Amino acid sequence: MGERGEFDDAGLAERGGELSDERALRPRPFGALRRRGIYLIPNLLTTAALFAGFFAIVQAMNGRFEVAAIAIYIAMVLDGLDGRVARLTHTQSEFGAEYDSLADMVSFGVAPALVMYEWAMKDLGKLGWIAAFVYCAGAALRLARFNTNIDIVDRRYFQGLPSPMAAAFVAGLVWVIADVGIQRADWISWIAWACTMYAGITMVSNMPFYSFKEINLKKSVPFWVILTAVAAIAVVSIRPAVVLFLLVFAYGVSGYVLYALGTRVRVVA
Repeated sequence: MGERGEFDDAGLAERGGELSDERALRPRPFGALRRRGIYLIPNLLTTAALFAGFFAIVQAMNGRFEVAAIAIYIAMVLDGLDGRVARLTHTQSEFGAEYDSLADMVSFGVAPALVMYEWAMKDLGKLGWIAAFVYCAGAALRLARFNTNIDIVDRRYFQGLPSPMAAAFVAGLVWVIADVGIQRADWISWIAWACTMYAGITMVSNMPFYSFKEINLKKSVPFWVILTAVAAIAVVSIRPAVVLFLLVFAYGVSGYVLYALGTRVRVVA
């Protein structure tokens, strides 16, 4: 009798770990894949926000810039709702978080950059598309940094201008110019360029912007809070484009004010 081969009982015992590793690396049959569901309501809101961003791009390509700007604002509202709905209904998931980031990149990164370029910066040549790219890249970097630092920085403040507010900042300029009825001219192109560059750079800065995450919607509030909310809605309804742009503009510069006053985004873990 010759010697026992490599795959005899002793050999199998010695190579058991290796064989189990090899089996783990083999592709599973399609039917054996684990099927996991997704939560419907928050992901529907994310999809609606993604659609609003895509719709803004289409409208900008068709020259309907005011509609495109409003669509970006709608995407901002929907983006704020999906996360809060997920937390209130305990339907958070890794899928939802990743999907939300991808939708944000379209709605608050690509869409505003293309809207601004088509609206006012196309005539600036290279400077125009460079500003659009700086904004788009700033949004991507801002989202990546937010996702990696979410558990280690002070949750009271955002590190850099949030991408939805940056999108509202540049889209608000388009909306307010159209609403006031100012004819586009060369000076408007340069204002659009400056606002786009400002938003893109501020997104990746270390400026602290208040996050409003300490507001608890589950708690009861005094009656005057409701009255204040009603008054705010009434004021916005007077001239939505102007009032919203002024609010977004104030928030967009608040980070530099807080930084000058000594506020910093602290690492808590």
